[in-house]
Amino acid sequence: MKKVILIFCVLSLLIFIRPVLGLSTDANPDSINDTTVTTTQVDKVTQVEGVFDDAFKGIKKFYSYTGFANTTSGNLIMIVIGITFIYLGIKFDYEPLLLIPIGTGVILGNIPFVAGNQTGIYETGSVLNYLYFGVVKGIYPPLIFLGIGAMTDFSSLIANPKLMLLGAAAQIGVFATFMGALYLGFNLPEAGAIGIIGGADGPTAIFLSSKLANGVNIMADGTTVKNLIGPIAIAAYSYMALVPVIQPPLMRLLISKEDRKIKMKPPRAVTQKEKMIFPVVALLLTLFISPSALPLLGMLFFGNLLKESGRTERLADTARTKLIDIVTILLGVTVGASTQADIFITKDSLLIFGLGAISFVIATCGGLLFARFMNRFLKGDNKINPLIGAAGVSAVPDSARVVHHEGLKSDPSNYLLMHAMAPNVAGVIGSAIAAGIILSFLG
Repeated sequence: MKKVILIFCVLSLLIFIRPVLGLSTDANPDSINDTTVTTTQVDKVTQVEGVFDDAFKGIKKFYSYTGFANTTSGNLIMIVIGITFIYLGIKFDYEPLLLIPIGTGVILGNIPFVAGNQTGIYETGSVLNYLYFGVVKGIYPPLIFLGIGAMTDFSSLIANPKLMLLGAAAQIGVFATFMGALYLGFNLPEAGAIGIIGGADGPTAIFLSSKLANGVNIMADGTTVKNLIGPIAIAAYSYMALVPVIQPPLMRLLISKEDRKIKMKPPRAVTQKEKMIFPVVALLLTLFISPSALPLLGMLFFGNLLKESGRTERLADTARTKLIDIVTILLGVTVGASTQADIFITKDSLLIFGLGAISFVIATCGGLLFARFMNRFLKGDNKINPLIGAAGVSAVPDSARVVHHEGLKSDPSNYLLMHAMAPNVAGVIGSAIAAGIILSFLG
């Protein structure tokens, strides 16, 4: 009896699910409509194929938006350069506060993307484009100078003002590069912006190139200047980071071992009153000479006044720590990101890097040789160690540290750091004045 009931239940279940499966409930097999069954099966196959086609199209569209589909050899080259910058900053401690943000920015700027999605730094409305505004309009460099002023001690320069001449002598690299850029076919504003690389001052290079070689200005003959901010900035910061590599061989080549052992007498003590008066006097004097340098030198000496006044320590501390750190991050990343391969990898960029290397060598040699020239007129313990002439380039404070270390190699008891800081800070002032003079003539 149980078997009969089980068979009945199974048959009932099969009869019930037949309509669900789309099978005819007609007991006569001959009444099945073969055409209907065939059409239903074809529709199901077509539907399945359509689902697979849509899925494949979706995957294909997704792939078209990825970096793998849009990458170029130029992107890969720039990404390798960005990784190299990061490696140099971490492994060899070459200006890590600059090279690591710039290297990261280079990678960000060369991630391939589909144009029109407000992603790239040159696309209006993108976040990077808004941050890049501070570079294009020259906002970041004066803020950097404010922080530099708030952390700089001008005592060594005040104690020995004649060392300012070494900072001025090193600016020969600026004007030599300017002439070289003209010879290579750059127009006047572009050559002026390229020339400032010889000052080895990144913020000044960015400021001047944002005014002269920004891709916006139109010359009298109707020619639009090229946008060279990225190559100029990267070249300037690269050579600043390579100071420990470039300068020592030049020092050993141009300065005899005997001269490298010259010990300079300790600088005199500078009073606090002198430190407070200096930024005001220097501000008036330099800006009357070069008013166009007001955004840079004005902020530099304002920051120093905050430091030395004794009444605005909170403001000075903010300028030399939090503010300059934030601006350095934004400046480094956006300058790095501006090196998109399609814009950066050009003949002009290669020429700029070549000119930058030559200008840095000329600037260093100019400071070294002028220091030797000054010693012809100095007697006894008033002589200066010619090595400090290399600190005339405004790579603060790296070039002064390099001078100090090179002096210790010749004489372990010869401490040149404080003496080298005088032409070093003078180089900062000198490069800003040179930028203002160029801007006055070409802006």
